[in-house]
Amino acid sequence: MALVFAALAAILAMLAVLAWARAERFARRVERLTRLAARETAEVERLRRADAAVVERLPDPLIVLNAAGAPLRANAAAQVAFGADIAAVLRHPELRGAIERGFATGATQTADLSLPVPVPRELRGSVVSLDPPLADGGRALVVLSDRTRERAVERMRADFVANASHELRTPLASLIGFIDTLRGPAADDPPAQRRFLGIMAEQAARMSRLIDDLLSLSRIELAEHQTPVEQVELGKLLERLAAGFEPRLAGGGGRLTLELAPGLPAVIADTDQLAQVVQNLLDNALKYGALPGTAAGMAGAGELRLSAAPAQEGRWPARPGVVFAVADRGPGIPRAHLPRLTERFYRVDTGRSRAAGGTGLGLAIVKHIVNRHRGQLAIDSQEGAGTTVSIWLPCAEAPAPAATPAGDQATAAV
Repeated sequence: MALVFAALAAILAMLAVLAWARAERFARRVERLTRLAARETAEVERLRRADAAVVERLPDPLIVLNAAGAPLRANAAAQVAFGADIAAVLRHPELRGAIERGFATGATQTADLSLPVPVPRELRGSVVSLDPPLADGGRALVVLSDRTRERAVERMRADFVANASHELRTPLASLIGFIDTLRGPAADDPPAQRRFLGIMAEQAARMSRLIDDLLSLSRIELAEHQTPVEQVELGKLLERLAAGFEPRLAGGGGRLTLELAPGLPAVIADTDQLAQVVQNLLDNALKYGALPGTAAGMAGAGELRLSAAPAQEGRWPARPGVVFAVADRGPGIPRAHLPRLTERFYRVDTGRSRAAGGTGLGLAIVKHIVNRHRGQLAIDSQEGAGTTVSIWLPCAEAPAPAATPAGDQATAAV
């Protein structure tokens, strides 16, 4: 009996040793599997971070879609370019069609998009299917390349040739005619030569102003889709511009009144372009706000008013903003002309405009600058009571608004 118990004890001891050995081997295997799983998890995390870094650092807007075609995430460039409108961009019919074709075929698809607001933009969308998917389940990439600038360059070349050839034809014909006259009948007539040379100088100056304005307008259009980022103290800028404009009124019977509300907030703007807007509006008010029968800058030119104040609810967007305005007490503008005032080369009175040295591009330049600043432009005029041009700009702390294009904001005071 004792031998049986000893044998059983030996067997149990052996089984215990075997169980312990197997448990130890199992524990080592579990440990190895745990380490392997940790390495796999770390590798997946590293790949996910690398994937996110690549997506985030791409200069073009990029959106990652899941298997249902819904956006998973977007890089910084997409957030800056579209903000909360990313979902709306993805619903664009052309891009949505490219996404559906990409999921169906697995091949890269492209689409050309035109976005009308807040300013017109031309985009090329590329849809790239992913197999296998990204670590976060992304099954497709949408890359949006901004083609606005290159399309604008193409239009600028065509417009410049068309506009320059049309507007320069008259002064060039005048110069050629006067040169022929000076070479022929007026060759020995000093009084006629002096008179003709004066007219030639005026025509040459007119061509120079026209070319300068065309080039300025082209440069503005090229950057119109890029929102400014500089904070500008509007009150200080208007004070400086008003002080610089005063000498033009000196001795002419005119006066510029500056009215600034206290504590004007800063605005997001391009200082040089904003100064150009104010100068163009003051120039127009001086040239065309004179009383009938008087010359701009001469006696009777009347009063000009430059004002700025926080925007009031009602007419302007609900977002915080500032409105500055230039007003004159001139003859006013007939209501029928107001919707077209911001068109290139549109003139209410062609003869008076050219006599005053206008090129017909001042308000077109203003409109495109206001569009770039995501602002709004309104023109109020009443015949016999003067004209007021008002511009709304968002405050620095307010997000960039999707403003209606400035050319559509001209209205008449009734």
